[in-house]
This record gives sequence, C-alpha cells and structure tokens, in this order.
Amino acid sequence: MGQETNEPLIRRACRYMEAHSRDGIRVDEVADHVGMSRFHFQRSFKTIVGTTPKQYLAAAQLKAFKTRLKSAKGVTVAAYDAGYGSPSQIYDGLNARLGMTPKQYRQAGEGVTISYATIETLLGLLMIGATDRGVCFVQFGESVEALLVSLRSEYPKASIEAIRTPHHPDFDRWVNALQRYLEGRRPHVDLPLDIRGTAFQLRVWKYLQSIPYGEVQSYHEVATAIGAPTAARAVARACATNPVPLIVPCHRVVRGTGEVGGYRFGSPRKRALLDLERTSRARSAEVR
Repeated sequence: MGQETNEPLIRRACRYMEAHSRDGIRVDEVADHVGMSRFHFQRSFKTIVGTTPKQYLAAAQLKAFKTRLKSAKGVTVAAYDAGYGSPSQIYDGLNARLGMTPKQYRQAGEGVTISYATIETLLGLLMIGATDRGVCFVQFGESVEALLVSLRSEYPKASIEAIRTPHHPDFDRWVNALQRYLEGRRPHVDLPLDIRGTAFQLRVWKYLQSIPYGEVQSYHEVATAIGAPTAARAVARACATNPVPLIVPCHRVVRGTGEVGGYRFGSPRKRALLDLERTSRARSAEVR
C-alpha cells in the first residue's frame, strides 16, 4: 500500500490523538483505530507527518495543557486535566519546550521581559525581540506600532520594552548581526534563540539553518531531507509560522517549479533576500 493511500488513515489517526490526548491512549490503540499494524502505522506515520506517533501524541497533550493553563485554577489542575499522571511530568523538560515556565505561559508571559529594537533596512522596518535566553521575534512591518501589536499578541502580559541601558549584554551584537546580514556583509546569522514549536516545526527550522547561503531548496527537497518526503505542505506551514525569519532562513525554500513562492512578508522581499545572498556570494567568490 503506497504512502498516498495511507494519508487519509494517518490524518484520521492525528485527529484521534488530538481528541484523546488526555486519555492516556497508547500508540497500538491508535493503530488499531485506523486498522493498521503497529509497525506499518509507525513507519507510515513518520514518513507522512515527519514525527513519530509518540512524539505527535506528546505534542497534542502539551497543546491541551497549554490551552488549559489559560483557564485552569493553577498548573496542577491543568496538568491533570490534560492527562498527565503528575505535575512533575510537566516540569521535566517542559520549560525548554515552552521557552518559559508553565506559570509564566499561563499568565500570558507575566514575569518575562522581552526587549525590542527596530532598525531601518533596505527591505523596510525590522523589529527584533529577545528574552535573556535569546531572540524570540524577528519581523518586518510598516510601523513600530503594528510590529508591537504582533509582538504583544503572543505574550500580552509580558514586560515588553524598547532596548535601553542597562540591557542584555549581547542584544546589540544580535541586532548588529541582523543588520550586517541585510547589508550583504554577513552570510551566517547564528544567534541564540528562545522559540517554541512542535517537534516537526523544530526539525524543519533546524534543517533550514543548514541550507547554504545563496542557495535554495524546494519544499519537497526539505521534506525529503528530514525524512518526511510526503510532508511538503507541512514544511510550507512550518516556514509560514517561523517566528524568527532571517535567523531561520525560510526564504531559501521555494516551489519545485523554481518560482519564489509565498512569504509572510511578501514575495518581493523574499526575492530581494535571495538576490542579496546570490550577489554577496558572487562578490565573495571574485575576491578569492
């Protein structure tokens, strides 16, 4: 049976796991639900979705927990409502996945400080936001006000302030690195990040950082490279939800036809970024 034939069953399995993530279901139960053997189900699931069923189930449970955090009377209540056996399971590694403590996430970022700066670039106004762990926000916009609306939408109770003295000692370096990249003077923007995502999104984002400066790959090529050849659409969605463009260079992913394709900040900006990289790389090659 080909993977294309399995896709409806795998989609059905995903919906089933999302609906029953708090019920303590096992992978073999999900396989039985869609009428597949455990081995065939696991292999097909990873090929199509890009993560294992266990990872997907864990992500679904985490999503349920995060939703309940915003309305439950405490982390413990939210943990049990989401199906965790004990609150300790939440704290075992969850902090790294959320980028902040469960209590801080529940309180919409309360207690978290995000500093931001805006710079004028050849491609328009760019805002950079960062916690003391790393960069969490990079976005182009038409005005500081509009960009602040986007930044605050994720953590409306976070302390969001323009960069000022004293501030994180590395912030100026991070801003400078992005500015130099947009001027064609820095090919690599390897900065510490404080971002959250599903297991699949994180795999895509990590891979995108390995695409060489000035080169492009198709959505299908990226999907194949991360071991999920039929997940090109999911790769496109991961690109569209990338919170730190430029650092995670989603603009280097194009359509299989060679067309530039979509970009959350507009195709003209995507084309300009690709032209910038190609020109800069060619110039560097001439110098050598």
